Amino acid sequence: MNAELIVRRGVLAVAFAGLLAGGAYAQSQDPTPQQQDIQNDKKDIRNDKKDLAKDRADRNADQRDINHDKRDLSKDRADRNADQRDINHDRKDLNKDRADRNKDQRDINRDKNQLVRDDQKYGANSAQAQADRKDLHADRVDRNKDQKDINHDRTDLNKDRADRNADQRDINHDKKDLAKDRKDRNKDQKDINKDKKDLHKDRKDLRRDKRGR
Repeated sequence: MNAELIVRRGVLAVAFAGLLAGGAYAQSQDPTPQQQDIQNDKKDIRNDKKDLAKDRADRNADQRDINHDKRDLSKDRADRNADQRDINHDRKDLNKDRADRNKDQRDINRDKNQLVRDDQKYGANSAQAQADRKDLHADRVDRNKDQKDINHDRTDLNKDRADRNADQRDINHDKKDLAKDRKDRNKDQKDINKDKKDLHKDRKDLRRDKRGR
């Protein structure tokens, strides 16, 4: 009798253990809706963190681009301003050399007239005529030198204008890049703000699901 009772109790114990094991297995295989919500919330939080990290990296990269654009813009403006100063200097030199050339041309014309008068008055081989020819030659040398300076000034002026225009194009390009990078940076900041809100919401959902709603 005692042996039969022991056997029955053993069978009941084994059956109960089997039920518990089966229930645990079923529970591990089929999570409850609450557990499923918690798992989903955790997954959403992980995704939010990834999005947040990516958008922050993008925002930081855009900020570096903005800083680089600002440096380029500042440098190109300095170059453009330096070219403008060179242009102003070239114009002054050109005006001065033109004035000198014109003065030399007037001296040449005066020397020619003086030479004609002295040739007629004193003769072609006279000391006065020889002195006039010497003056005429010197004025022509000066005039030719001034003309060379004028040609050189024009070349410098054209080069400096071309450099100034190239720098202005660089400035315009830098401004466009700066505007674009600022727009990208602002968009990334908006994404970051949205990611933070999503992360906050998903953490709130997780806490609520853990409490069992």
